[in-house]
Amino acid sequence: MAKVGKKRAKANAKVETDKVYSLDEAMALVKEVNVAKFDASVDLHVRLGIDPRKADQALRGTVSLPHGTGKSKRVLVFCTPDKEEEAKAAGADYAGLDEFIQKVQDGWTDVDVVIAMPQVMAKVGRIGRVLGPRGLMPNPKTGTVTPNVGDAVAEVKKGKISFRVDKYGIIHSSVGRVSFEPEKLKDNANELLTTLLRMKPSTAKGTYMKSVTVASTMSPGIKVDVKSLR
Repeated sequence: MAKVGKKRAKANAKVETDKVYSLDEAMALVKEVNVAKFDASVDLHVRLGIDPRKADQALRGTVSLPHGTGKSKRVLVFCTPDKEEEAKAAGADYAGLDEFIQKVQDGWTDVDVVIAMPQVMAKVGRIGRVLGPRGLMPNPKTGTVTPNVGDAVAEVKKGKISFRVDKYGIIHSSVGRVSFEPEKLKDNANELLTTLLRMKPSTAKGTYMKSVTVASTMSPGIKVDVKSLR
């Protein structure tokens, strides 16, 4: 059994394992029990009562967090030459086509979000085997395949994030950093949870939002009272 350090043991003791906390309580507590020496990410883990194997229940989408994630995202835009300046003016870190397709083919994936124009997707599709497993493949459902590359870049830079359910029916998403005020963490979490409730598939049976847990990097998980979110 792995040995638990003093700081982590102290943090664990502050979280009652059998208790479910209100979102307000959870966001205040997650800051208190953080043991990382850096500005750790605060993440929500939402277990949904869906079957991701069914196409209409394989949830994925985007949400604009009102206070952002606290992390500057590196954005690559695959576009035609006439759109490169628009993308860069909006904040894109990289913009172009053939040069960056070759870089990705050679193994470069040092970005957080990839956006592409519809007319270049035939070329981008060739590197899907590299981008796909890393969750970077542009997709119309997440707004990352669009002719309006400037708007798409601006939204990402302001705090727009994408999410998708894993094979166990769980959504994992950052909602900020431990340096955020609890109220801002709560606002961001509410935005994500409201979006998920709105996206409930009509074919989903039984309890939809089964559990919500909040945790920062390296900290214990804190159970959130799902009933208080409805």
